[in-house]
Amino acid sequence: MVAEPKDYRWSSYGANAFGARDPVIRAHPNYLALGEDTAMRHAAYRTLVNGAISEQDVQAIRLHLQRQHALGPDGFRASIEAQLGRRAGPARIGRPRKDREAQRSAL
Repeated sequence: MVAEPKDYRWSSYGANAFGARDPVIRAHPNYLALGEDTAMRHAAYRTLVNGAISEQDVQAIRLHLQRQHALGPDGFRASIEAQLGRRAGPARIGRPRKDREAQRSAL
């Protein structure tokens, strides 16, 4: 995607971390609680974002994005699949198992 979050066109990171003007972004109460003034909030937000995601998590996010799979617990993925009406996770590898009962009745 991009090397830095500020470079992503649709991200609020530039506004929240550096004060870039963005008419769509409104300060959330949790963001306002990060510091007493704008400079403190920007610094706290950068620290929060840069330290929040491990390299392992970044790799998992990238892999799921590339494969267009939902990233999260099974219940979350099942909810997404129900809403979308399609699979949102990896499919089982290999051919579907044959139904043994159907095989016996066919003989």
